[in-house]
Amino acid sequence: MTQAEFIREIQKERQKLDDLFRRKLPVIVGRMAKDHYQDNFRKGGFVNNGLQKWEPAKRITSGRKDAGAKYKTLMSSKNHLFSGIQYTPGDSRVVISDPIPYAAAHQFGEAITVPITAKMRRFAWAKHYEAGGGSDSGTEGEENTNTEASFWKGLALTKKTSLSIKLPARPFIGQSAELTKKIEDKIDIEVRKIITL
Repeated sequence: MTQAEFIREIQKERQKLDDLFRRKLPVIVGRMAKDHYQDNFRKGGFVNNGLQKWEPAKRITSGRKDAGAKYKTLMSSKNHLFSGIQYTPGDSRVVISDPIPYAAAHQFGEAITVPITAKMRRFAWAKHYEAGGGSDSGTEGEENTNTEASFWKGLALTKKTSLSIKLPARPFIGQSAELTKKIEDKIDIEVRKIITL
């Protein structure tokens, strides 16, 4: 091989590496990150130097039997937060995000205030009766011992005009040692496909 041929080969390899880092890796890494972050939902916590479990949702720990109680924390029948995770590849970079409006509230934790409307009070009464409140089984004036029914009755009768809810921080996107290691291993594999030593 002449010196000119050797230089041409080096330039070809350099061009392949440039294409790998500028175009292909942002897509590959973005997909890996999305999969990793979605897996956090399945595991019920954030994976960074091991699984950091999220505080369980109250609907799970309350002993409720309705449909919502069967889903894991931050999961639901529609899974908006889970499926909202997206990646946007760019020139030698990738941006991972979740554009769902309440994603940041779950990611960082937040205190939110919800107005108590007439519709909410009607809903609370319906849930009160559904939970066994107001049944004929008790005697007149006897305090209902059903805590779920009591909760809904309290919400229906409250004089407050708003309800404050504190969402605990449940990070699902961020720096992860395990993800970083997977990405480094993948980059090493892709570079070795181009540069055969």
